[in-house]
Amino acid sequence: MPLKSRDLAVKAAKAALQKKALDVTILDVSGLTVIADYFVICSGESTTQVKAVANFIEEELKKKRRKPLGIEGVAHSHWILLDYGDVIIHVFERETRAYYNLEKLWMDAKIIEINEDKSNMAGEDKRAIFS
Repeated sequence: MPLKSRDLAVKAAKAALQKKALDVTILDVSGLTVIADYFVICSGESTTQVKAVANFIEEELKKKRRKPLGIEGVAHSHWILLDYGDVIIHVFERETRAYYNLEKLWMDAKIIEINEDKSNMAGEDKRAIFS
């Protein structure tokens, strides 16, 4: 059975956390745009870490039989975007994330809490961001 959008977003966020990504956030943008249901946003300390996080997320989602429709930004690795259709994953270098500030751009989106200790996620809209 294929992963639902929300489960895919949580799986991607947890994979990012396993690679020590910073400020991992899931935004529920389903009522705000038609381009995706969820954005997963995270940061790395360097372009090397950004690339490692993006690669690991891709590997983990392949295990669930999900392949990206497209990947952008690998050449410079300041901002790698993994497009899974209903879920778009943004892996930023810290300074690049601060510059584009997607959370402010999508400030009306609900933030989905990521529970690192359990396999499920809280269903509440919380402004807590795990790093």
